[in-house]
Amino acid sequence: MMKPKLQNNCKSILLLGSNKGARDKYLSKAWKEIQLNGIEIHQWSSIYETKAWGKTDQGDFLNQTIGIKTTLSPLELLHTLQGIEKKLGRERKEKWGPRRIDIDILYYENLSLNVEELKIPHPGIAQRQFTLIPLSEMIPDYIHPILKKTNQQLLKELA
Repeated sequence: MMKPKLQNNCKSILLLGSNKGARDKYLSKAWKEIQLNGIEIHQWSSIYETKAWGKTDQGDFLNQTIGIKTTLSPLELLHTLQGIEKKLGRERKEKWGPRRIDIDILYYENLSLNVEELKIPHPGIAQRQFTLIPLSEMIPDYIHPILKKTNQQLLKELA
C-alpha cells in the first residue's frame, strides 16, 4: 500500500473551530495569525456550521480545515497554535466548552505520534462528523495512517 500523501505540498492539516463571539471573525483572525507565524496556508475547505459535540448545551460551531506548509516540528506547531489560541482569547475552563477559537492538528504528513502532549493523527477524527465533512471535501482520498481508510470512507461509516 502506498503511503498517504497530503496534497498541494501541505505538511499538516488543521481544524479551526469557533462558537463564541463573532465566529467568522475568529476564523479570519486565526488565518492571519497562522500566516504571521510563518506558516503557509495552501488549501482549505468550505466553512461549515455544526452542532456542538461532547458538550451539546452551547452554541453552534463554525468549522474549517486548512492545509499548511511549515518547517515547525509537530510539537513546535502545537505550541505555536496554542499561542495563537491564547492571543485570540481562548480560555481552557471546561472540556469541550465554548471557545472563541480552537485549532487542532489533524494530520502531520503520514506521521503517527502518540506522546502525552500530542497525538497525531488526531484521535477523534473517525468519530466526528464536523471534522470528517470538511476533510472529505478537501482531501477525500487521503488515507488515515493508522485506520488505513480514506477520509471519505470514514465519513460514510460514521453516517
